Amino acid sequence: MPRWFSHFRKPCPASGLAPVPVNDRRSPDDQLASLLGRATVNLDTPELQRFLAGKAVLVTGAGGSIGSEICRQIMRFCPSRLALVERSENNLFEVDRQLRQTWVGARIIPYVADISDKVRVETIFAEQRPQVVLHCAAHKHVPLMEANPGEAIKNNIFGTKVVADAAVAHHAAAFVLISTDKAVNPTSVMGAAKRFAELYCQSLGGGHTRMASVRFGNVLASSGSVVPIFRQQITAGGPVTVTHPDMCRYFMTIPEASQLVLQAGAMGRGGEIFVLDMGQPIRILALARQMIAQAGLREGHDIAIEFTGIRPGEKLHEELAGVNEHTRPTAHRRIHVWQMAAADGAQVRAGLAILNEAIDADPHTAMQALSRCVPEYTPFGMRLAIAENERIVAA
Repeated sequence: MPRWFSHFRKPCPASGLAPVPVNDRRSPDDQLASLLGRATVNLDTPELQRFLAGKAVLVTGAGGSIGSEICRQIMRFCPSRLALVERSENNLFEVDRQLRQTWVGARIIPYVADISDKVRVETIFAEQRPQVVLHCAAHKHVPLMEANPGEAIKNNIFGTKVVADAAVAHHAAAFVLISTDKAVNPTSVMGAAKRFAELYCQSLGGGHTRMASVRFGNVLASSGSVVPIFRQQITAGGPVTVTHPDMCRYFMTIPEASQLVLQAGAMGRGGEIFVLDMGQPIRILALARQMIAQAGLREGHDIAIEFTGIRPGEKLHEELAGVNEHTRPTAHRRIHVWQMAAADGAQVRAGLAILNEAIDADPHTAMQALSRCVPEYTPFGMRLAIAENERIVAA
């Protein structure tokens, strides 16, 4: 049985994965962290204590993988109260129960609510008057949003608008939007919707509420992500399905992602988009092979890997910055901030009108509306057609 596996061919020359012995006896958390191929980033600083201690904090999407970890991190800094906003009743029940078990006597207020419900959100903000708002609620699955673009627009754009407007109206000191590296030159509905959400939040800058966004890479072991899917496939005896042998992604752990949100809120002065230094991109094929090896199995003998093809909306390689975006350092050496032209408020408002008309339209019309409002967005189908034309011309 082989004890080591190697790095893989370009275009991801540094996949970031180190050799791993089979029958790995490390804890699941340590094994998971090892998949990064770099040291994890600890963003716990006194600045977070000043940002959160004694403050009223509100988290949307509080029952999700990131939202629930953010709530756990927040409680370490002793907020005056924590409002949990979540559409999924079961997820809300679980995070509320866990927090109350750990932090006995803390003021934790759970709200079953949809962020697109303006009246409900306004009621929550009026009751809680949060000083810090962390907006994690979103639709995140790329292929599903390709099939349901109106829902991506409704939730990721107009839901963000509802929460951001409420934060401004009720004089929150800080608002942080969870965004994604898929918002850079987006090929997916999800990425384009997140890019417009960034623009909307930037357009609200200059007032009492400091607006910031955080772009994530893929989060290891988050709900519905590749790591738990691979685990399930390995447990079932395979095959392990990989979309393409050259597919690469930037990765971060759930604690890293959660702490980055808090750090961004503490550091933000208004309008910034923060990015964590996530090291080298990791080849998904290498990740699959390492997880098979960690399980003490052999690829091709005990378990197979199958390639299923790139899914609608996906890129082979994610990007961390778009055209005309420039980085500058921050007080934390592993966090950078992208500086770009300020959002044009009039253009953003015009875009909202276009997108509002497209929410209940057919998928093609909704995608066309997004492409009008996010000029750098090239819908997946259009990109395939361009690539095919280039192939024909080259032939």
